[in-house]
Amino acid sequence: MLTVKQVADLTGITVKTLYHYHKIGLLEPSKITDAGYRFYGKNELEKLQHILFYRELDFSLKAIREILCEKKNRYQVLMEQKELLEKKKEQISLILTTINETIYFEERGEVMDEQSMFKGLNKEQWQDQLKEQNEYLKENYQYEIPTNDVNSEELDESARESKAFMDKMAFALKQGWPVDDPRVKQQISDHICYINDYIMELDSKGFVESTWFFITDEFHKNMLEEQQIGLSYYLYAASVNYAQ
Repeated sequence: MLTVKQVADLTGITVKTLYHYHKIGLLEPSKITDAGYRFYGKNELEKLQHILFYRELDFSLKAIREILCEKKNRYQVLMEQKELLEKKKEQISLILTTINETIYFEERGEVMDEQSMFKGLNKEQWQDQLKEQNEYLKENYQYEIPTNDVNSEELDESARESKAFMDKMAFALKQGWPVDDPRVKQQISDHICYINDYIMELDSKGFVESTWFFITDEFHKNMLEEQQIGLSYYLYAASVNYAQ
């Protein structure tokens, strides 16, 4: 049996927090002496471990209490917490990658692709990021990108592929590769295959139309030109050559 002070020292939470958990019925001591001293046993420590895992996952105390009241099987709770924490780990890893890439661009005074700036974000953050673009599209083209059913993981993957493709095309332009270079054609072919496999049906003619849009629409043209001067025109010329 451990005292409140011993539990606080063991777990790193405060005595005040343990008192609060007791007060709201989240974690009650196994024993309270006549003098008012609280003691915690093995079962209480196991429950506290669950609570702290859920707190790391940003669950509210109310939600934690409801979950622990419903689920009695400790192994089941641990497995579910493990799965949630692994997903959070993946997201944090992706966010750290984004931070490192952002630092890389900042150190070189280069402009980072807007989509790449937000890899690893959740649904609400993606909706915020798409808000400006949607306002522009609605005002100029009476069209909106659907955001109610945003899948952040799919958007993250799409953003990664899009950035990788644009980076390759910008590199080809810098190196002076002609638009009919087999390496440029292969990059376009891989990109179109990805779009067809994961986003929508797109043939070479449709790709030419999309690259023409990048030239004629100032908002999207500027996004490419900020990455590399002449990229929008190079991309269009390469797409036309590919479609021939």
